Parts: sequence; structure tokens; C-alpha cells
Amino acid sequence: MTDHSIISHDNWSLHRKGELDQQRHNEKVKEAIKNNLADIISEESVIMSDGKKITKLPIRTLDEYRFRFNYNKQKHAGQGEGGSKPGDVIGTDRDASGDQGTGGAGEEPGADYYEADVSFEELAEMVFADLQLPNLRQKEKQNVQVVSTRFTDIRKAGIMSNIDKKRTILEAIKRNAREGSNNYNIIKDDLRFKTWDTVYSSESNAVVLAMMDTSGSMGNFEKYIARTFFFWMVRFLRTKYHQVEIVFLAHHTQAKEVSEEEFFTKGESGGTKCSSVYQLAFDLIQQRYSPDRYNIYPFHFSDGDNLPSDNELCLRLINQILPLCNLFGYGEIASPYYRNSTLLSVFQRIQAENLTTVTIKNKKEIYPALKKFFSEKGETGGHGTLSTGKSD
Repeated sequence: MTDHSIISHDNWSLHRKGELDQQRHNEKVKEAIKNNLADIISEESVIMSDGKKITKLPIRTLDEYRFRFNYNKQKHAGQGEGGSKPGDVIGTDRDASGDQGTGGAGEEPGADYYEADVSFEELAEMVFADLQLPNLRQKEKQNVQVVSTRFTDIRKAGIMSNIDKKRTILEAIKRNAREGSNNYNIIKDDLRFKTWDTVYSSESNAVVLAMMDTSGSMGNFEKYIARTFFFWMVRFLRTKYHQVEIVFLAHHTQAKEVSEEEFFTKGESGGTKCSSVYQLAFDLIQQRYSPDRYNIYPFHFSDGDNLPSDNELCLRLINQILPLCNLFGYGEIASPYYRNSTLLSVFQRIQAENLTTVTIKNKKEIYPALKKFFSEKGETGGHGTLSTGKSD
């Protein structure tokens, strides 16, 4: 992800004057992006960028708080007229539905939107900030290098996102005191920026087994959710860990190890036997990834539509894998008319601290799933539904 573009701050002046006004607005834009990561990371334009292009994110104008006149044509009064009862609708907001352009041409101004040019690298930094492989343990083999940054110096030049507000204000106070000014204004010479060094630390060797259901029951929505999760998982691992191995396993009634390109592009047809991928994962652990030398993380995504007669074998294989791994993650992609699948019922019968399952019903739940599986605090164990609203 070395080929990237930098955020264009000039596009964000929004008729403001001065670097500090512009910087304040840029900080609000960055905060808006952070608060909407669940929506942003599941957008197709972001996924298709593949880390090589800037991403344009539409963001509503971030104006100062102000009072707005209510243009509703409803009757308003300071007191009621009687005759009402619980459940009556007393008024509606013309913008409550969020729809734009309904009812023909209007006279009222619309909401302003701007497109922020955000590099994939900057977006990834926000997404990965709180993610970490949980429960890493010391192993016999070569250690994994973890990449992080550490602020080491303060300089007068730098990018606005790295401004040190406290030191900038202190410099402004000192300068104004020397000049005998009571205005305490901030000028360009007062600005101070943080700089950092790349820090490498060692963690234990690890392998991640990425397992995905590619059977005929996995429709376009299910495949998109699974591939989006794995897209961010792969980039997180390669950004923060230099030596983590990732093995890609695809399955329908049979499982096979595939290339990364095949994993993200090819689909299959036919039925589903999830035991095939669990057996393959178990065999790989036995043959190539001994728990004495590797931290092991299997992650499986499926719609849960498994052959019922296969469930008992799945249960036995999962129970064989669990003692060998640090964390086993299962993500189930549910339809809008979700009900517990046959495969999820298997996982719900297992009580293990290193087993974590999530149910995803819409695109917004991909980011919470990443945070649950890759918790910095190692918050593993448990079953959960990451429901944030209606399905997309």
C-alpha cells in the first residue's frame, strides 16, 4: 500500500479564512470519518480501490451549531387545543425520512455535501488503530515483527493532521507575551508538529486460516460480506505484522487450499459440507503449523446453510481444533429473515473461551465483527448478533 495520495486540505476551506479555521474543519472531517467507519469500509468503491487509489467520501457540510427556522406548514402553538389521545401524530419533520427531491421542485436549499479525498493508507490507519491479534503467546520458532509508530520530536513544519495543539498554543502565548499583545492570536510561526519513528517489536509466530463458504447458497450479498471482511483482515495483518502467514481455504462439499486471487474472485456451486474445510484446517495444523511453533487463528465465514447430516462431524472437528488454536472465529451472514442456521446451532453447543461467533445482517456490521475478532484486549469467547438495523 505504498502507492497512495495525500488528503487535499485545500478543498476543505469552505469559505473559511486562515490555517487554523481550515485545520479545525479538517479535524471535524476526520472525526466524521472515524464515526462512520462501519459505513465507509463496506463501500464498494473502497474495496475496489485495493489500496492503490484515493477514496472519495461524501460528507455533509460541517457548519457551526446554529438555530434554524422551522419551515413546516404545520400549525404550531404554545399550548394544546385538547381532544388528543396517546398515539396521535402531532407533527412531522419535512426531512425526517431523509429522502431528497420528493414532491417535485421545491424552494428550500438542500444539504451541502463535499467529497473528501482520503488515501487508502489513511483510512486503513483509522480502521486498524484498535485491532490486534489476541492471545499471542511465545513460541519456539522465529518471532513476528509488529510495526508501530512512536512520536519522538516536535518540529515547525509538518502535515496539519500531526499538529501538536498544546505546544502550538504555548508558543502563541509566549510570543504574544514577548510582544506585549493581549490578543493571543496564533500565526504560522507558532505551529508545532509531531514527528515519529517506526518502532519494530517482536511477537510470536502466527498463522491465520481464512476459510470461506463458496457453495451455491452463498448469494451475491453473502459473498460480498465475507470477502469484505477478509479484505480488511488481510490488510490489517500485513500492515501490523510482517511474518504472519495467511492460508486461504475455500469450500462447498469439498475444501481446497487456493491462491489469494482465487479466494477473492472465484465462486462455486453445489451443496455445503462445512466439515470438509474443518478437516482440511485440522490436517494443515497437524502437517505444517504445529501449535508448539505457531499461534493459530482459524476464521470461517458462511451463510450457515450446512447439510444437516454433516453437523455432528463439524462438532467433532471443531472440538479437535479448539485446543490447538488461540482463537477460533465463526461469522455467519444472515438473510433479512434471519433464523438460527443448522451450523450456528452447532457452535452454540460449544462452550470455549477461545471461540467467538458473530452474526452479520448488513454491511454496517463488518467493522464491529473485525473489532470483536481482533480485540486489542483479547476479548474472546461468546456468541453475538451484531445487529445495527435493517439489511442492506
